[in-house]
This record gives sequence, structure tokens and C-alpha cells, in this order.
Amino acid sequence: MDTRPRSSSRPPTALTAVAAALSVASFLGGCAPPKRPVPISPASRLSIQPESLEGPEEKFFAPPLSFVDPEDAIVRIVGPTATCTGALVDSDLVLTAHHCVAERGPRGEFMESVVSARSVRIEFGGREQVWGKIAATHIVVPSCGEAGGEGDIAVLVLEKKLAKMKTLPMRLDVPPKKGELVDAVGFGQCARGDGAIKRMHREGGAIEWAKAGSIRLDAAVCPGDSGGPVIVRGSGEIVGVVSLSAMDADEKTKSPSVMARVDTFRPIFAYARLIADGHSPGELPPLTCDH
Repeated sequence: MDTRPRSSSRPPTALTAVAAALSVASFLGGCAPPKRPVPISPASRLSIQPESLEGPEEKFFAPPLSFVDPEDAIVRIVGPTATCTGALVDSDLVLTAHHCVAERGPRGEFMESVVSARSVRIEFGGREQVWGKIAATHIVVPSCGEAGGEGDIAVLVLEKKLAKMKTLPMRLDVPPKKGELVDAVGFGQCARGDGAIKRMHREGGAIEWAKAGSIRLDAAVCPGDSGGPVIVRGSGEIVGVVSLSAMDADEKTKSPSVMARVDTFRPIFAYARLIADGHSPGELPPLTCDH
């Protein structure tokens, strides 16, 4: 089900083509040949099935506690168009990137429509094995950002609440600042990696600039890290999600990267919370990308 909040017309300031707003030259200082900034978007593992608990009012997804790690709040997202990363920010809400759930056109271009929520699988476990999988019921996205940059955030509403799972805090009241140190976490894999898909902490650094809906810094990211949380060093708070990067084949290379800010689109989280609590998307007012 497409629960994209829409206004009557697309705001003129929305990023409909990230390459137009963020040129290769601005990423790489005019060096040639340039590495093109691209959305960062794969092998299955054995699964240990969790227990489903049925309560009088709520359904819960209970992990096998012997396998759970606190960092399992950072999850792997497997969809029909991309394999990405996400973060559990509430017991039944997962934050990821908009372009990870956008449908693709005949030439691979990102579309304004999103994939079916039921076609997206969320996997838990980042060490040796996946200990659980769960599906989504709704996908909530802003009316911009499907190609990266500003608005490149999405919230997945899960079919069940997760029992005894830790969540990651988001910093929605204080914007990211220039010079602030941040890092990313993701399930990406570069061509020169060790071949195993696992949760990896990616080296970031100081924020070089912060615009209305995005921040820029040099970070070491790989395909599959998209949607992964961008976390403030020390506090552990999420200020963004991995969106675009001028990557190469080496996972240790820190390349110019753009991360989508979460504080700019805070109404999206309230919207997702209402849907998770039983409200119909059609009953809710539209949300726009206007600032």
C-alpha cells in the first residue's frame, strides 16, 4: 500500500534529480576523472525463527534472547528493487532511505511511487546469522527525495511490535551542525570486501555543511549501506540516513557523501506512529516537503 503523503503539487524546491542539485564537480572539487555520486544500495543466511506471541490487544515478535545484540536495532532491508539498511526507532517503526523503497522505471530510474510494503522484508541479526525476519504493512515517505538527498527518508510500519528489543534515539529537536562528528552503520559490501554480509561501522567525520534537508561529509560507505543510521559520536543519536556517495571498490575509502536529515521531516514519524496505532492513511492530512 502506498501511504506517500502528497500535496496537490510538487514543491519547486524538492530534489527531483540529486545530480542536478549536487554536481560531480562540487563533490570532487573539479578533479578528473570524477566518481559519480550515486544512491548507495547482496546473499541470504540461515534464519533462526523467533516466537510469535499473541496478546489480547497486541501482537509481538519475540527474539531468541541468546542471539540478540543491542546493535540488532540496526537491521537489513531486503526489497524488490534494493537491499539496504535501516534502524529500529520504535517497537514497530524502522527508519531507512526513500530511494530504497522507490519503484524503478524501465531504465532503472527512481519513480515517485513506492513498492508494496508486503514485498519488503526486515532481517534482524548482524553477527553470524539472521535470527529473525518480519514484514512491513505500510511505507511512509515524504513527497520528495526518491532519488536521494533531501527527503531521502522512509519509515516502515512493521506487522508486529518487537518485544524486548532496544531502539535507537533520533535527534529531531536539534539540527546537525557544521563540524559535528558523525559515523554511519550499515550492511553494505564493497567489491574489495571480505565477501561476508554483516553489520559494519563506517568511518565518517566532521559535517562539512548542513542544508535544509541534508548534510555532507566524507565517509567510508558501500552499496547496501543506504538507509543506515548516521549517528553522532558520543551521544548515539541518529541525525540522518545514508543517501548518496561517490564510492569506489574499497570499503576503507572515505568519499564525499550526502546524508538525508531526519529532523527536517519530523512529521513523517508522527504520521507513521498514527498508522501503526490503527489510523487509516486516508484519514490523515497530507504532508508536504515545504519548509
